[in-house]
Amino acid sequence: MDSDLDIAFKEAFIEISKLKEAVAPDVMLKLYAYNKHANFGSNSPHYEKLDVRNAFKVNAWMQIKDMSSNDAKQEYIKLAKSLLNSKK
Repeated sequence: MDSDLDIAFKEAFIEISKLKEAVAPDVMLKLYAYNKHANFGSNSPHYEKLDVRNAFKVNAWMQIKDMSSNDAKQEYIKLAKSLLNSKK
C-alpha cells in the first residue's frame, strides 16, 4: 500500500504532466532530477547518446545524489505545487 507521501508524489506528477504552458528549463531540470531520484535513487542513467540535453539531465540528477528518495519526493511535490499555483 502506498504511503501518503507516495500518493501525494503521484498526484503531483499527474498534475504537472497535464500542464500545457511552457515551464522554465531550470525548473524542468529540477522536476526531472527529483522524479528520477525519487524513483531510481542515485543510480546513474545510461544514455546511448549523451547529447547536450541528456548531459544537463544527468548533471541535474547527480547534483542531488545524496538526497533520500523521500526527500526527493517532498521537493518534487513542493516545486510542483509552487509551479501549479503560479499558473492559476
